[in-house]
Amino acid sequence: MPALFYHVTQSPVEEVVASLLQRALGQGWRVELRGTDAARMDWYDQRLWLGGDEAFLPHGLAGGPHDNLQPVLLTTAPKPEGMQAIMALDGAEVSLDEIAQKERVWILFDGRDQQALERARAQWRDLTGAGASAQYWSEEGGRWEKKAEK
Repeated sequence: MPALFYHVTQSPVEEVVASLLQRALGQGWRVELRGTDAARMDWYDQRLWLGGDEAFLPHGLAGGPHDNLQPVLLTTAPKPEGMQAIMALDGAEVSLDEIAQKERVWILFDGRDQQALERARAQWRDLTGAGASAQYWSEEGGRWEKKAEK
């Protein structure tokens, strides 16, 4: 599977995260939601609890006693055991091996943040340069469209 780069421009990133997580859980996948900052992952932890009964996303923060049972594990470090998918946020690293081994890898970045754009471009160059296949998706037209594939 290719790494899926999601250029978020119209929706709040957390809404895209929640939507993709719902779909992944519907596929029966366990997902590692990987960020770069513990405080930001705490923020996502709180945000995912606010969805209400219909939109609730079962999850936990890494470091708890039941990490290996969490459908969605929020972390700042790779947790390769038992996860079928990785969703990388805020420039979190994803390796070539992870892309090859997982059912799905998403790399989400906020298109309104120039630093995030530059980091995503660097990740694209690094991963595709190392041989990973990748797709670039953008919502700038109001809906998700595949803009590039390598």
